[in-house]
Order: sequence, then structure tokens, then C-alpha cells
Amino acid sequence: MENIDFNYFCTIIGNLSGIPVRVYKNDSRVFYRSLVSLPKDPIAPYLSSVLAIEEHIGYFITPYFNYYGVVNCGPFKIVIGPSRQSDMSEHDIKELAFKCDVDPDDVDEFVSSMKSIIQMPLSSIMQILCMINYVLNGEKLTLEDIAIYDTAQQDIKDWIESARTDQIYDSDPAKIQSRQVVYNTFELEQTLVDIVRKGDTAALREWIRNAPAIRGGVLASDGLRQMKNTFIVSATLVARAAIRGGMDANDALSLSDDYIQKCELLFDVDRITNLQYRMVLDYTEQVEKLRQGKSPSKLVTDISNYVRHHLSEPVNIEALAKAMFFSRTHLAAKFKKETGVTLTDFILKEKTEEAQRLLRYTDKHLTAISAYLGFSSQSHFTNVFRKYTGKSPNEYRKHHNR
Repeated sequence: MENIDFNYFCTIIGNLSGIPVRVYKNDSRVFYRSLVSLPKDPIAPYLSSVLAIEEHIGYFITPYFNYYGVVNCGPFKIVIGPSRQSDMSEHDIKELAFKCDVDPDDVDEFVSSMKSIIQMPLSSIMQILCMINYVLNGEKLTLEDIAIYDTAQQDIKDWIESARTDQIYDSDPAKIQSRQVVYNTFELEQTLVDIVRKGDTAALREWIRNAPAIRGGVLASDGLRQMKNTFIVSATLVARAAIRGGMDANDALSLSDDYIQKCELLFDVDRITNLQYRMVLDYTEQVEKLRQGKSPSKLVTDISNYVRHHLSEPVNIEALAKAMFFSRTHLAAKFKKETGVTLTDFILKEKTEEAQRLLRYTDKHLTAISAYLGFSSQSHFTNVFRKYTGKSPNEYRKHHNR
């Protein structure tokens, strides 16, 4: 430890992580490094709790779900943070600014700077702490060492076994029947997941029309929170089902995040129910679009995903073939044989569908839409659009904006 230049060491950590770093000696701050300009250190309201951590490695999570990592080494304490898993709302940042006594004239800068701090999972922060601890204290610790505690595990085991015993010996008929209803949801869940995986929208609509009443497990004591938690579980299940059906993993998980964030903004049961149906249908439709032909191969779904990610580029089958590691001729022949559609037709139909969405939900000029979709000219765009829809782009927009 005598040879450690704490200022240099922590400067490197701050530069690499993009997260503020501090060094305290005997609980007095002697160094601070941040790539963003913060009028006040956001640790201020929680400093006493952070400084109270005495283990070699520890962390503190604030009520806003920001976290601070701590490494202790003799009289020195290195503190990194805040970071978090997802975006912090502007309202919460302004509330934090108030707690930090940020001058009203500096609040906008504080908000902007907080949004600029690199987001990182807590597990990644803890990996950084393990590295710092190894350098300072010579200990080779892992996440299991600092996050999984034997006493906590035993307490949890005792709690679960006690609850399980209470269930076994509980003779209340109403409670027994309630548990049986919960367990019967598994088969229904598997049916729905299978529909999404196959991209079978017709089967989904039929299932919804005749769906039995489903009672899920108790995920929260509050009714609204129960609905939202159930929604999150559903989003996780259908996203994974869509990935197994051929949907790009990043697309599926990003869509899941979007739906969950929308759900969190709702406070009406009917709207959450409708959003959940729309989410399941959305995933099913997207998988259905990817699965060209009766029994699509992985090659076909890979081509579909590639085209969806390159809609804003001119049609370039040569580049597509190269990305699939096929010759252009061989790829075109295989796609036509499996789907009954030529590659060019498939690409132009996908572009036309995207154009329909843009015409219906934006006020962008035809020239801008044509350029965005990679058409050589507006007249070329119009001709293609008319070929696949029977209408000109203007006629389509007028029809749907009446």
C-alpha cells in the first residue's frame, strides 16, 4: 500500500469507468475525479451511510436506486459512484439536487451531468471493486464472496422452509384451492409462449377469444403493483419466446424494456390489460414476419433480421449474400425455394411496410421518407409503393389521416 499513488490510481479508474471516484482518508475527502461537471457531489445526502461501511468491499444503494461502491484499505476509503442500471427520471434528479442543496441556477447543469454518468449494472461495479481490492489489499475475492452471505442464505432458507411447512399443514380449503388454481396456469403459459415462438397470430387471436380466466401467483400486496409485476413476467416470457422464434435478441429485449417502461407509466387496470395484449400480439406479429414460408430455416430468419436492420439502405443483395456467407446466386435461389418470394420482392415489401408506418404516424415529407428508405428518387419510391399497396404514398396518407 505504501507504493500506491491513490490519485493516479483513481484517476485511471474514473477515466475507464466514466463514474465519479473519491478517496477519503480518515473520513475526510482528499481526492475527487469525475468526467462530468457536477455542481455538487450527489453522494452528499448519503455520505454518512457510505462512510460507515467498514468491510474491505461494500456498497450502498440509495432510495433512487443509485449505487456507490466502497473499498477500504487502512485509513483510506475509495468510493465510486453513483451509477445505476437504467435512466434516472428528471424529476428524481431534481429532487436529488434539492437534497444536495444545488443552487437553483445550477440545477439544469446538475441534471445534465447526472444523465451523462455511465450506467452500469451493480455486478459490474462490484467487479471493479474486486479489482481495486486486489490491488490495495491483496485479496482475490469474487462476486460470490461479497454478495452471497452464508448467514443471509440460512435466514432465507429458514424463511422459505417455514412458509412451505405452513402451506403443507394448512387445512384451510380456500387456501388449498387458491394454490391449485395458481399451479394450473403453467399449461396456459406454455401454450401462449408456443404461439409467440411460432409467430402464429391467427392462433393467438383465437386463444384470446376463448382464453380461460387465469389467476397468477401473488406477486405484490397492492393490486396495481400485482398487475405491473405480472406484466413484467409476461414481457420476459414472450421476449424469450420471440428470440427462440428467430427474432434478433437485441431487438426483442429492447422491445421488452420499452413495453415495461410504458406499463410503469400507467395507473389504470384496463390500460395495462390492453397494453399486455398489444405486447403479446406485437411480438407474435414480428416473429410471423420473420418466419417466411411454412418451415423457415435459420438462414431465412437471419435474412429477415438483416433486412429489417438495413431498411434505410439501398437494396444490395450482394452485401446481404456476403453477410450470410453465400454467393448472391445461391442465396437468392435458396430464399426463393424456401419462401416462394424473390429476395428483391421481399426487401421492397419490407421497405413498403416501413413506409406505410412512416406515412401514417409521422408528418415527414415524401422526399424525406424516400431518402430514409434508400430509394434512388421519390418517383422510384412512389412506383414501388404503388406496386405493393395499389395506392400512391399521398393517397395512402390521406386515407389513414382522415
